[in-house]
Amino acid sequence: MSAPPLTLADLNRMNRTGFATTLGFAFELSPWVVQRAYDAAPFDSVEALHAATMTVLEAASEDQRLALIRAHPELASKAAIDKTLTAESNAEQASAGLDRLTQEEFDRFHALNTAYRERFGFPFIVAVRLNNKTSILAAMQARLENDKAAEVAEAIRQIGLISKLRLQDAVTG
Repeated sequence: MSAPPLTLADLNRMNRTGFATTLGFAFELSPWVVQRAYDAAPFDSVEALHAATMTVLEAASEDQRLALIRAHPELASKAAIDKTLTAESNAEQASAGLDRLTQEEFDRFHALNTAYRERFGFPFIVAVRLNNKTSILAAMQARLENDKAAEVAEAIRQIGLISKLRLQDAVTG
């Protein structure tokens, strides 16, 4: 996230491999999303680029969507505290204060992460940059009431928000 932003013109000149390598960070360890979105190039805006990636996700199989969801880290996990996540995830979790939890908060996140993963088989996903630890904990508790189909849909919606923020940070018009 510290590299100078790319321009749309830069991206529109790239081949598929360069495009996927450059933007693969936007979808947590899942460059296949941007690689497939390449077919919609050239892009006239970051919004058009993001829309193309979301079209890819809508067309993806359930297994592919679940693999993308499972590629995301748990919030406030030991890996987050130790800062061994991707640079983007580390920065995003820190922005919501998830790297500075009290023991009680850490225990609450751990309990909710465990309950969520046991219920749905994947980690809880939320756009942490649009939240704080209090709203995240409330969302975790509330979303435990959803069924699996609703949670898959919500996780993909949240990944859409996360990826849009990441693309907006990295690409200029």
